[in-house]
Amino acid sequence: MASSTGSTAARALGFLLCVFSLAGCVRVSRYLYLSGCDREVAKATKSIEAGRSSAQQAVGYADRADAYAEKARYSRAFKLISNDQYERLFALAKKDYEQALGLAPYNADFYFRRGRAFYLRAGLDVMEGRKSSDFFAPARADFSKAIERNPKHELALDMRGLVGEDIGDLDGAISDFSEEAALNPRSRYRLADAYCQRGSRYLGDKNYDPAIPDLERAIDIGTSSDACECEPYNPLLSDLPCAAGLREGPNGGGSSAKSGPIDRA
Repeated sequence: MASSTGSTAARALGFLLCVFSLAGCVRVSRYLYLSGCDREVAKATKSIEAGRSSAQQAVGYADRADAYAEKARYSRAFKLISNDQYERLFALAKKDYEQALGLAPYNADFYFRRGRAFYLRAGLDVMEGRKSSDFFAPARADFSKAIERNPKHELALDMRGLVGEDIGDLDGAISDFSEEAALNPRSRYRLADAYCQRGSRYLGDKNYDPAIPDLERAIDIGTSSDACECEPYNPLLSDLPCAAGLREGPNGGGSSAKSGPIDRA
């Protein structure tokens, strides 16, 4: 009995040591990550001070803004700082982005980077329970400015499309993802997902005429394996009028879906 009790106590102690060890690893990991942000701030500050041209200084300001924005995002996401501390850090990032753009107003990448900071802040707002965020609008505006200066800025098109999805502008998202897919066919899953979302929304409104082509388009393009992406097959199969329309096809001669006939058995 004593041996059994001792064994149980040893296991319990081992479990507690493991928990404390993991907690310590998490704290160390967060400390190292934030220390990396601080190093980037210091490095960018030296770059600004040593810059011999407006272009060099602009790069330094943009790099420092990225570091401030990321430190603010990470710290807020893991609840390591107060809201006031977060606002101060984010204000430093905004100020540096403005400095960078003041020195290089035609730099598409600087607009993209500021837009990304706004978008990530909007994401935190939504994660914390807000229905939307005031920061989607400035994010979209900056992505648009980046695209105006560089119509082939693939990442700006991608991010503007994501903003469109987030705010419910699926027409705009489809337009952006179409342009992105023309530049990089590997990104077509974004376009498929946007078509799937719009088709599903039409189905929810019992608006079948535009729903079926959108869902078929999503299937034709092909979705990713990401479980978080919209899945176009289930909406078609779960809605009887829609599924019947696909089964009969536009001329009553079989399924119009490219993926093959729908089997409801």
